[in-house]
Amino acid sequence: MSSKSYYDPEDLKNFGKITEWNKNLGDKFFDWYGDVFQPGALTAREKSLIALAVSHAVQCPYCIDAYTVDTLEKGCNEEEMMEAVHVASAIRGGATLVHGTQMMKKAKKLSM
Repeated sequence: MSSKSYYDPEDLKNFGKITEWNKNLGDKFFDWYGDVFQPGALTAREKSLIALAVSHAVQCPYCIDAYTVDTLEKGCNEEEMMEAVHVASAIRGGATLVHGTQMMKKAKKLSM
Protein backbone atom coordinates (compact mmCIF):
# COMPACT_ATOMS: atom_id res chain seq x y z
CA MET A 1 0.00 0.00 0.00
CA SER A 2 1.35 3.40 -0.97
CA SER A 3 1.78 6.07 1.69
CA LYS A 4 1.63 8.86 -0.88
CA SER A 5 -1.50 10.95 -0.67
CA TYR A 6 -3.49 12.33 -3.59
CA TYR A 7 -2.65 15.82 -2.36
CA ASP A 8 0.93 16.79 -3.17
CA PRO A 9 2.02 20.00 -1.41
CA GLU A 10 4.60 20.51 -4.17
CA ASP A 11 1.76 21.20 -6.62
CA LEU A 12 1.19 24.59 -4.98
CA LYS A 13 4.53 25.76 -6.43
CA ASN A 14 3.11 25.15 -9.92
CA PHE A 15 -0.08 27.18 -9.46
CA GLY A 16 1.30 29.98 -11.63
CA LYS A 17 1.62 27.54 -14.51
CA ILE A 18 -2.16 27.19 -14.66
CA THR A 19 -2.07 29.92 -17.32
CA GLU A 20 -0.27 27.61 -19.77
CA TRP A 21 -3.50 26.19 -21.14
CA ASN A 22 -5.41 29.48 -21.22
CA LYS A 23 -3.15 32.47 -20.78
CA ASN A 24 -5.86 35.08 -21.25
CA LEU A 25 -8.17 33.79 -18.53
CA GLY A 26 -5.31 32.73 -16.28
CA ASP A 27 -3.77 36.19 -16.42
CA LYS A 28 -7.15 37.79 -15.71
CA PHE A 29 -7.58 35.55 -12.68
CA PHE A 30 -4.14 36.34 -11.27
CA ASP A 31 -4.56 40.08 -11.89
CA TRP A 32 -7.92 40.05 -10.10
CA TYR A 33 -6.59 37.80 -7.32
CA GLY A 34 -3.68 40.15 -6.74
CA ASP A 35 -5.97 43.17 -6.62
CA VAL A 36 -8.31 41.47 -4.14
CA PHE A 37 -5.49 41.08 -1.62
CA GLN A 38 -4.28 44.68 -1.83
CA PRO A 39 -5.01 46.75 1.27
CA GLY A 40 -8.28 48.64 1.01
CA ALA A 41 -11.08 48.88 3.55
CA LEU A 42 -9.43 45.78 5.04
CA THR A 43 -5.73 45.44 5.73
CA ALA A 44 -3.66 42.79 3.97
CA ARG A 45 -3.38 41.06 7.38
CA GLU A 46 -7.16 40.96 7.83
CA LYS A 47 -7.62 39.64 4.31
CA SER A 48 -5.07 36.92 4.97
CA LEU A 49 -6.96 35.78 8.09
CA ILE A 50 -10.20 35.72 6.09
CA ALA A 51 -8.46 33.68 3.40
CA LEU A 52 -7.16 31.25 6.01
CA ALA A 53 -10.66 30.78 7.43
CA VAL A 54 -12.25 30.35 4.00
CA SER A 55 -9.49 27.89 3.06
CA HIS A 56 -10.65 25.68 5.88
CA ALA A 57 -14.34 26.12 5.04
CA VAL A 58 -13.78 25.05 1.43
CA GLN A 59 -11.23 22.45 2.58
CA CYS A 60 -8.46 23.40 0.16
CA PRO A 61 -5.18 21.96 1.43
CA TYR A 62 -3.17 24.13 -0.95
CA CYS A 63 -4.89 27.28 0.34
CA ILE A 64 -4.49 26.16 3.95
CA ASP A 65 -0.74 25.75 3.40
CA ALA A 66 -0.40 29.06 1.57
CA TYR A 67 -2.45 31.13 4.01
CA THR A 68 -0.91 29.54 7.08
CA VAL A 69 2.42 30.84 5.81
CA ASP A 70 0.93 34.18 4.73
CA THR A 71 -0.83 34.91 8.03
CA LEU A 72 2.33 34.08 9.99
CA GLU A 73 4.36 36.35 7.69
CA LYS A 74 1.83 39.13 8.28
CA GLY A 75 2.26 38.87 12.04
CA CYS A 76 -0.76 36.78 13.02
CA ASN A 77 -0.31 34.50 15.98
CA GLU A 78 -1.55 30.95 16.49
CA GLU A 79 -4.48 32.04 18.65
CA GLU A 80 -5.75 34.47 15.99
CA MET A 81 -5.35 31.84 13.28
CA MET A 82 -7.25 29.20 15.25
CA GLU A 83 -9.98 31.69 16.14
CA ALA A 84 -10.42 32.44 12.44
CA VAL A 85 -10.72 28.69 11.74
CA HIS A 86 -13.34 28.39 14.49
CA VAL A 87 -15.32 31.25 12.96
CA ALA A 88 -15.30 29.44 9.61
CA SER A 89 -16.30 26.20 11.33
CA ALA A 90 -19.18 27.88 13.14
CA ILE A 91 -20.50 29.40 9.91
CA ARG A 92 -20.14 26.12 8.03
CA GLY A 93 -21.83 24.19 10.85
CA GLY A 94 -24.59 26.77 11.12
CA ALA A 95 -25.16 26.68 7.38
CA THR A 96 -25.62 22.92 7.60
CA LEU A 97 -27.98 23.16 10.55
CA VAL A 98 -30.11 25.98 9.14
CA HIS A 99 -30.89 23.75 6.17
CA GLY A 100 -32.42 21.40 8.72
CA THR A 101 -35.38 23.78 8.77
CA GLN A 102 -36.00 22.88 5.13
CA MET A 103 -35.98 19.20 6.04
CA MET A 104 -38.31 19.82 8.98
CA LYS A 105 -40.78 21.76 6.83
CA LYS A 106 -40.74 19.06 4.14
CA ALA A 107 -41.16 16.25 6.66
CA LYS A 108 -44.08 18.05 8.37
CA LYS A 109 -45.73 18.64 5.01
CA LEU A 110 -45.37 14.98 4.04
CA SER A 111 -46.73 13.74 7.36
CA MET A 112 -49.92 15.80 7.14
